[in-house]
Amino acid sequence: MEWLIEPLGFGFMQRGLAASLMVGILCAVVGCYVVLRSMAFLGDAMAHAILPGVAVAYLLKGSLFIGALGAALVVALGIGLLSRRGSIKEDTAIGILFAAALSLGIALISTAKTYATDLTHILFGNVLGVSTGDLWLTAVVGLLVLILIVLFYKELLVISFDPVLAATLRLPAELLRTLMLVLIALTIVVSLQTVGVGLVTAMLVTPAATASLLTRRLPSMMAISAGLGALSAILGLFLSFHVNIASGPAVVLTATCLFLVTYVAAPRRGILWQVLRRWGATE
Repeated sequence: MEWLIEPLGFGFMQRGLAASLMVGILCAVVGCYVVLRSMAFLGDAMAHAILPGVAVAYLLKGSLFIGALGAALVVALGIGLLSRRGSIKEDTAIGILFAAALSLGIALISTAKTYATDLTHILFGNVLGVSTGDLWLTAVVGLLVLILIVLFYKELLVISFDPVLAATLRLPAELLRTLMLVLIALTIVVSLQTVGVGLVTAMLVTPAATASLLTRRLPSMMAISAGLGALSAILGLFLSFHVNIASGPAVVLTATCLFLVTYVAAPRRGILWQVLRRWGATE
């Protein structure tokens, strides 16, 4: 019990735990769409594409959150615009804007003499440095994203699994696709403080991929993914405190371990189950 109670005696751990839980659940829910629509590359590209906004905000001594949000939205809308007519595929548009934004971000950051230390938490996260204001910001933006997912659940479900039905129902597919890009952008931005640019994609993909091995229904997948995201956040944060390692990587490594265990032991779809079934058939 002391192992659990001791960290909670510190204010920074309490705030870090709250932030990790919110980000873990938010990334896990949004990540279900990322995994089902094979958009992992998009998540990684958008995570790195926020660097120009961060750099501009840092150089102007403004809000890093606003800068990151602005860059993420520009990239999200740019991807939707370039790939709307079908002349350029979505992955091609992602690759073009990802490379351009990342290069611009690095160029801008390199002009700041102290960028290596001041912007480290953007690249690798600093959940233990979360302030009360950061918590409120994460809560408001995260709640907004989840509300939009609930409100447009059926529409997003249809365009994700049955584009033909979406056309039959005359759903605004392009508008809904842009909405999905914006939701991913918002999720990435609010996750920066917790896991950083380099690791946010893992939190979007890993819990959702783990849940996909356990269920085939989207509501169940979202619920399981959210639970796994929250569990990864809690265990990872406590692990970082007691082992004295960076909190963001600890959370991601915990989520990865949960995935590997599920990949091996998941009922019907795990490696162990398949081996036993083949052995039984042979017998």
